Amino acid sequence: QVRLVESGGGLVQPGGSLRLSCVVSGRTLTNYAMGWFRQAPGKEREFVVCMDWTGTSTVYADSVKGRFTFSRDNTKNTRYLEMSSLKPEDAAVYYCAVPLARSGRCTGSAYDYDYWGQGTQVTVSP
Repeated sequence: QVRLVESGGGLVQPGGSLRLSCVVSGRTLTNYAMGWFRQAPGKEREFVVCMDWTGTSTVYADSVKGRFTFSRDNTKNTRYLEMSSLKPEDAAVYYCAVPLARSGRCTGSAYDYDYWGQGTQVTVSP
């Protein structure tokens, strides 16, 4: 059974930083793409960043480009989302997700992902 667990969310002031983690069990992440999405209250789930299965192709949403960094640690079967220069509009529940199929490409469509974590709340407020 594939399970994803996000952590690292919290309250941060504008301009601050957070590092989110996504630990995956039941699957070796080395062969799978992964995406991060976020959802603010009253809004649809929004693409943040994705990485293909090789780890060589990463695509960021324009809204986070230059501020967020997606990294991976295959030895820990974990992916990270480093967020800096946070803005109030970054506040949301952040989710990591992986597809069912191996060797996937980087895709920003939530429909391409089959397994999701429970989410971690990020609040950006003075």
